[in-house]
Amino acid sequence: MTDAIDVAEFQAEAAAWLATNASDAPPDYGAICPPELIERGIAWQRRIRDAGYAGIHWPTEYGGRGLSVEHNGVWLLECARAGVPPVLNMVGLVLAGGAIQRYGTDEQKQQHLAASLDADHVWCQLFSEPGSGSDLASLSTRAVRDGDRYIVNGQKVWCSGGRYSNWGILMARTKPDGPKHDGISFILCPMDLPGIEIRPLKQMTGESEFDEVFFTDVELPADHLLGPEHGGWGVGMAVLTSERGHIGTAVISMQRRLDQMMRLAAGRTLDPSARQEIARLVSVASAYKAMAQRQGPVASTAASLMKLGITQMSFDAAMLRGDLAGADGLLTGTDASGMLAAPGGRIAGGTSEVQRNIIGERLLGLPREPRSETRTP
Repeated sequence: MTDAIDVAEFQAEAAAWLATNASDAPPDYGAICPPELIERGIAWQRRIRDAGYAGIHWPTEYGGRGLSVEHNGVWLLECARAGVPPVLNMVGLVLAGGAIQRYGTDEQKQQHLAASLDADHVWCQLFSEPGSGSDLASLSTRAVRDGDRYIVNGQKVWCSGGRYSNWGILMARTKPDGPKHDGISFILCPMDLPGIEIRPLKQMTGESEFDEVFFTDVELPADHLLGPEHGGWGVGMAVLTSERGHIGTAVISMQRRLDQMMRLAAGRTLDPSARQEIARLVSVASAYKAMAQRQGPVASTAASLMKLGITQMSFDAAMLRGDLAGADGLLTGTDASGMLAAPGGRIAGGTSEVQRNIIGERLLGLPREPRSETRTP
């Protein structure tokens, strides 16, 4: 394939390739590959790498195509249409990859970027803690500088992919005093270091999608620091907010949700209240689809409206499916597991409370929530 290709031609090429190869892909699992699909996910990442669809907008010296974010956007769109994952995992190809390109040394770029595209380096995110989820800046995991190494102690939780990742992006406190946003560093962490313990978290669905990670006197080389020491908050926030999304993928996702809402009545005799609830859910899904079509290619605070509303809509739909299933919905099966999993949507990806704060402060112009900037040691 030639790199001198316009967006429309590239999109047609990608669609044709996916039509031939999508049957070999795992199902579209979203941002994070589930543990049970990791082997298929790695094989798929290497397949798209060989075809030239990994790191489409990354520089060629790091294994990418050197094309534009628009080229990458149509790849995401065609993958959404085909129902396949566009990358192995978002943490490695978006967060870690983006951070290393922007802040990494030449040595870090050479060590990690091509290896991440090749799925030789698989990444997890070591941000959230038991006491620092939505308020990430209050994290307490310590990384104490000791010559050419950091000594790390603490605990991370809700880590996706910790069991199968060989690298992690770690945010830890390197300066314990002062404002809580200051003194955090962003460090690239090998997951096989002595003193790192990974424990699967058992969910009420019976699954273990996430892990908790414990650090006990872990000796982490100081040259794994990414960006300025004590400046990791800026590194993390720049990466989380700079990646451009694509309008088409949101519209396709909402259309699929809308189709699911409309199928709830299939093969059932419904009472008037159930019919009314299905009609309400279909109307809500249609409204969010329209909002997705209006949102531009760059993420904005409107994304908080989408996240808050779709989370609640999905919760209501899961509860309705359970009601329609009757007594069977209290046992096992997709209806029962859907009800058990639904509350987690209000936490994952930014809690509903955080989304309401963003909407109130940034969209409605309400006063900011009172908060203390001084961290208690």
